[in-house]
Amino acid sequence: MNALQVTRWTLQEALRRRLLLGLLLLSAAFVALFAVGFMLLYREVEEDSGGDQLAALLAANILTVLGLYAVQFLGAFLALFLSVGAISADADSGMLHAVLGRPLSRWQYLIGRWLAFAALLSVYVLVMSGALLLTARAVAGYQPVDPLRAAALLVLEMLVLLTVGVLGSTVLPTLANGVVTFSLFGLAWLGGIVAFIGTSVSNEAMANLGTAAGLLLPSDALWRGASYYFQSASFLAETSAVGAFTGGVPFAGSSPPRLALLGWALGYLLIAHVIARAAFARRDL
Repeated sequence: MNALQVTRWTLQEALRRRLLLGLLLLSAAFVALFAVGFMLLYREVEEDSGGDQLAALLAANILTVLGLYAVQFLGAFLALFLSVGAISADADSGMLHAVLGRPLSRWQYLIGRWLAFAALLSVYVLVMSGALLLTARAVAGYQPVDPLRAAALLVLEMLVLLTVGVLGSTVLPTLANGVVTFSLFGLAWLGGIVAFIGTSVSNEAMANLGTAAGLLLPSDALWRGASYYFQSASFLAETSAVGAFTGGVPFAGSSPPRLALLGWALGYLLIAHVIARAAFARRDL
């Protein structure tokens, strides 16, 4: 048995437990609800504004980004749900003793589980974000700035959350790990809100505090980078032409992510992997 076999076995386990079926049904319901809500609200804005192009673009932009914000939360919860017991739950059930009794190293087991969950998360956020963007395009002719970069950043966020959860699972019981990882995710989200408010009121200390809190887990910062590329290119062009402020909502970014953030996120991912491997190697089963 090798890492890829562990990956295949993990995916088969997800199918057997009907995790994927439940996820598929809930996701389809969410996309359908978004499509109906988007169509009704967008048409109402068009009628009430008397055909004002900027008002229609603003409505489409906010509705689409808000829907993708929900997808980001669903993906994040899925990442944490899959990862918090990735190792600890198997150790508690005794399954690790049986699996690691075969010619399989702990590192191969760890990376195999991670690859399976990473594949599930990547497919989930790509399909969901693609479905919402296609809906917005069909109804309002919505065209994001750069959907590929946005999707890549969203996937990177999911991988960071997954890796942090797996790392915690190598050293903490499942319940304790769940509390810690969800708290970190909540702190990152709160840091993003604080940074937004600080920037809005020109309070540099508040903005810096929020940014520093968000870097403890760069999930919210990655989402804000992705949300910039998810926004409508036409809307950004229109608001720029009239000197309006774009991204003036607390759940979206107003500028593309900096290279320093991408470097920090990738380094965060790598370091968490290294620590998880070392911690699992020393864990007493």
